[in-house]
Amino acid sequence: MENPKIKIIERAADLFLKLGFKSITMDDIATDMGISKKTIYKYFENKELLIEATTEMVQQQIKQAMETIFSENHNPVCENFEIRKMFKELFQAAHTSPLYQLRKHYPEIHHKVMAFQFEECAGFIRHNVVKGIEQGYYREDIPLEHIVKFYYALIFSINENTILEKDALVLELSALEYHTRAIATEKGLAELEKHLHLNKNHQ
Repeated sequence: MENPKIKIIERAADLFLKLGFKSITMDDIATDMGISKKTIYKYFENKELLIEATTEMVQQQIKQAMETIFSENHNPVCENFEIRKMFKELFQAAHTSPLYQLRKHYPEIHHKVMAFQFEECAGFIRHNVVKGIEQGYYREDIPLEHIVKFYYALIFSINENTILEKDALVLELSALEYHTRAIATEKGLAELEKHLHLNKNHQ
């Protein structure tokens, strides 16, 4: 039988992502789950602690999903499109960008999320760029650490400052294209064009 605390975190995460961190109350979660609010407060003293728990769970899901994508040995350009697809599927129910909501309404939690994301995502971006150079998709003369910081800053600036998740997804694709064109070899550009074409056909 599933741990009641885990069930609360999972259901709260679904509701927060779909309807917003600010608008969903502890009453809403209790009603949705068919449990008393007292049961939720047994595990979480306040809503902020529950939001922290849900963001930590989502971060671990993202980390595991990215590690799975890396283990599948895609070429580096394809890998970035797979990561974008993963984020799109994970947040498909979200109307408002989760990072935008956290920055606006829960800045302390947002700060913790960003600290974790920088450590994890910068490492994933670095891994991708190094692999791209080794496999001939990215140029050898690019400044690795600058590229990592540029792309990280670009992606997270979009998510922090764009209200609607659907708008953020469009901008993220443009950012991915911009990033890849800036560092790609002819081989990398050919792979990029292939994925842009596939992405266009599946929109």
